[in-house]
Amino acid sequence: MLALLGFLMVAVFMYLIMSRRLSALVALIVVPVVFALISGFGTEIGDMMLAGIKKIAPTGIMLLFAILYFGVMMDAGLFDPLIKKIVKIVKGDPLKVIVGTAILATLVALDGDGTTTYMITVTAMLPLYRKLGIKPMILAVMSMLALGVMNMTPWGGPTARVMSVLHMDVSEIFVPVIPAMIGGIAWVMIVACILGKQERKRLGIIEIPDEDLKSLAGQEVAVTDDAAALKRPRLIWFNLLLTAALMVGLITSFLPLPTMFMLAFAITLFVNYPKMQDQKERIAAHAANALATVSMVFAAGIFTGILTETKMIDAMASTLVSWIPDSLGSHMPLLVALTSMPFTYFMSNDAYYFGIVPILANAAAAYGIDPAEIGRASILGQPLHVLSPLFAAQYLLIGMVGVDYAETQKFVLKWAFGTSIVMIALALLTGVISF
Repeated sequence: MLALLGFLMVAVFMYLIMSRRLSALVALIVVPVVFALISGFGTEIGDMMLAGIKKIAPTGIMLLFAILYFGVMMDAGLFDPLIKKIVKIVKGDPLKVIVGTAILATLVALDGDGTTTYMITVTAMLPLYRKLGIKPMILAVMSMLALGVMNMTPWGGPTARVMSVLHMDVSEIFVPVIPAMIGGIAWVMIVACILGKQERKRLGIIEIPDEDLKSLAGQEVAVTDDAAALKRPRLIWFNLLLTAALMVGLITSFLPLPTMFMLAFAITLFVNYPKMQDQKERIAAHAANALATVSMVFAAGIFTGILTETKMIDAMASTLVSWIPDSLGSHMPLLVALTSMPFTYFMSNDAYYFGIVPILANAAAAYGIDPAEIGRASILGQPLHVLSPLFAAQYLLIGMVGVDYAETQKFVLKWAFGTSIVMIALALLTGVISF
């Protein structure tokens, strides 16, 4: 009975958010509470919810300060010199322009936000594409492919969800996947070279006057009138070194990730905007994004807390194990990695990571497979998620670039599929997931 109620709870949750009957935030809180009442756990609901929230708290704190940190870095203009340098280097060579686009999108996507990545990349590169006659579709392709890999960072969303539902940290889920991500980025650069050579053959190398290059390189990537006043060009090296140190700390786990982001955010806010009023304004400017993400994580704590404390997830895992042929049970990490592509394309990240992944992880545990492997495998399909009709940021990209939605899907799909396959292969070779 518990297994049936558990599967029904997940199905209702997925239906409500995919049909847009409820927001993911509301569904994550209301649905498990209703099913806990139906299951007869009315007097224990409060403790179950609190248990889930406590386990999720470090991840929520990390996400809060990561979003604020990268938001302030964007405000301060950390990537502005890079944009100008790329435009100057690529000049009139379509191959260099497209590779430059891939590099820029990859670096900007470090903040894990699709909207920011697309806005900055398109604003910086679209004038050059138009000047040279490069197909705008390629700008959309490179932006999507880069984001598909970089979206796997702990503050990007999917990895944070995995860490939340499996109650694991960065060192268990994200750090082992870094080599596969590097391989994914290498594949993105290969795709850039392939498409770049095609465009170079079609257009040739076009000479652009120096004054035109300076005009293109000097374009602001800001989206508000007063954004120029927020730039801190004199602090560019400090901000770059601080970000590099943060990345090293993330990999080495020198300090717990939440405390590292808290410390880094406090330093960068004080150094870049020492006036208290400026600090308040910068926090307020990014509060909406931070609140939207962090509230979702804590709501997920309630969902997984009830699912776990009622033992529904154990019953569901046992049922699922009974359905899986013994010959396939030991291959679950690979199966999860492969199926994560269609799952994350046709489902929202909330539905997949909060509803499906915990069940798969518990089922895999019955075969002696570390749940961390399932968590890692589940994020390897992210390159296809950025093409999902449920991924809102792509509509912004398509509108800015001026390309057709259906044509974009057809053009990008095969390259995005290749990105996931490359990462899955590397994950198998490095032992991040087992076969």
